[in-house]
Amino acid sequence: MIKQYGKVMVLMKKEQYLGVDVSPLNYEEIIDDIRQRIEAGKQSTIIAVNPEKVMAANNNSDLKNLINDSTYQIPDGVGIILASKLKKGNIRSRVTGVDMMERLIRFAAEEDRKVFLYGAKEEVVVKAKKNLEEKYQGLNIVGYENGYVQDQEALLKKINDSEAELLFVAMGSPKQELWIQENKPKLAVKVFQGVGGSFDVFAGKVQRAPKVYRQLGLEWFYRLIKEPKRLKRQMALPKFLIKILLTK
Repeated sequence: MIKQYGKVMVLMKKEQYLGVDVSPLNYEEIIDDIRQRIEAGKQSTIIAVNPEKVMAANNNSDLKNLINDSTYQIPDGVGIILASKLKKGNIRSRVTGVDMMERLIRFAAEEDRKVFLYGAKEEVVVKAKKNLEEKYQGLNIVGYENGYVQDQEALLKKINDSEAELLFVAMGSPKQELWIQENKPKLAVKVFQGVGGSFDVFAGKVQRAPKVYRQLGLEWFYRLIKEPKRLKRQMALPKFLIKILLTK
């Protein structure tokens, strides 16, 4: 499928790695597409894809279907970029979950779109809300709820009553995506994104890797230095690339 953004034509052909779809669009192309989908009354879902998640989905058909049923599977992982290069694909830059959320927040502030935050601890989501509102003038966060709320029906009503158009869910993956999949038909929200620990970042509780690491695609290495226990999880990257090389 081809979409037109101004004078730029973008081929919306998703790439696939070990049966998992990955969107080739960058931040601005996704925003442009989301704007059109909102105006058309369509709902959109965003899920971050990295080698660890692809390897897990390769052994779990439900997870694979959950990923592939999303509107945008963003390439949040240097391993996806390397795989695209190995297979002569078109994905050349990461689209990280936390940066995608911030870009959507800026979009919401600029175009007066209503935002709802759901997840994390009470003090974290409150601080994230406060910091985002201070950073983006005009941002309209119409509601929030921590991730420990028990009455889901009341939560859904609160979200719908807020008339939120963008909903960010911070519950960890795949729990947040499963929640979105189950509740999307019950909500009038137009854009859903599972954002993992992003509220902690915006609340100032967690520091991201320095910019130079992020630019070089080495954020994973910085996190490994800080948290050596992540080594087992990081082993998914070489296993993923070997499987990519062995596939036709």
